[in-house]
Amino acid sequence: MIERVIEGILFRSRWILAPFYVGLVVAMLVLLFKFGHELLHFVLHAVAATESDIILGILALVDLTLTCNLVVIVIFSGYENFVSKIDPAGHPDWPEWMTRVDFTGLKQKLLASIVAISAIQLLKAFMNLDKGTMSETTLMWLVIIHVVFVGSSLVLAWSDSLSSNKH
Repeated sequence: MIERVIEGILFRSRWILAPFYVGLVVAMLVLLFKFGHELLHFVLHAVAATESDIILGILALVDLTLTCNLVVIVIFSGYENFVSKIDPAGHPDWPEWMTRVDFTGLKQKLLASIVAISAIQLLKAFMNLDKGTMSETTLMWLVIIHVVFVGSSLVLAWSDSLSSNKH
């Protein structure tokens, strides 16, 4: 009897996560605002911008887009895996992946997104080298961090592959 009550409480406690996912939707609205601001700045300064400035502007927009994609992945797969199943039947344009991302897939998608975002930050840093805004030490740490993200992704994929082969 006590065990059933405790299990019921623990099972229902998953709904505590729901406000976190709603908060991430609000965070996406903040990213949308920042994206709009960056896009407006990019367009207004495009005529006088150098080729490098144009590329950096595009990279900033791509970076914000990838970050928002990452948040969407976390929201949907987290909600599906930890809170409740979503019925896609009433949504004709529902992406198929949203109902099939398990925790392993979520980890891989998250790390892949983080690696892509890190790569964009690193590329932006390299493109700003001639402006003298970044020290060699900072650039070295950006490269090291990126390599750690890439290495972590490879190790995670390898360990997931090993564990799936055992089952």
